[in-house]
Amino acid sequence: MEAAKNKPFSANSIIVSTSATIGEHALIKVDFLCNQRFTCLTLKKEYKDKFDMMFLYYYCFKLDVFCLANLNKGNFASVDMSKFYKFKFPLIDISKQKQIALTLDRFDKLCNNISDGLPAEIAARQKQYEYYRDKLLTFKEVTNE
Repeated sequence: MEAAKNKPFSANSIIVSTSATIGEHALIKVDFLCNQRFTCLTLKKEYKDKFDMMFLYYYCFKLDVFCLANLNKGNFASVDMSKFYKFKFPLIDISKQKQIALTLDRFDKLCNNISDGLPAEIAARQKQYEYYRDKLLTFKEVTNE
């Protein structure tokens, strides 16, 4: 990843808050501009076939924690950029990256998308209810002899 300066950032770049609201990031899917309160990460051409952007987006949650642990001391909170530029993203097989990102996408959708997550949770609880209802209401036959 590289941080670009003084030019528009390309779509599918990650914006990281490196001052003020440190510990936040987003994947921006359109070309954009940002101010100096943010650092934007864009893949270099030679890495486009080696990294999946959604994997990098999810890995940035680790970057958020790293940023919060590496602050400059002073009146205004900001990330120590000399340490920021040393942060490394793991280079693992791209098919594994895609698999990890897909799995995290599914979890994110279940947890954060009420139109998908809530019905899925209701369906799961309904199955659980039916299972226990059937178990609790199943008795051995009693014969009167």
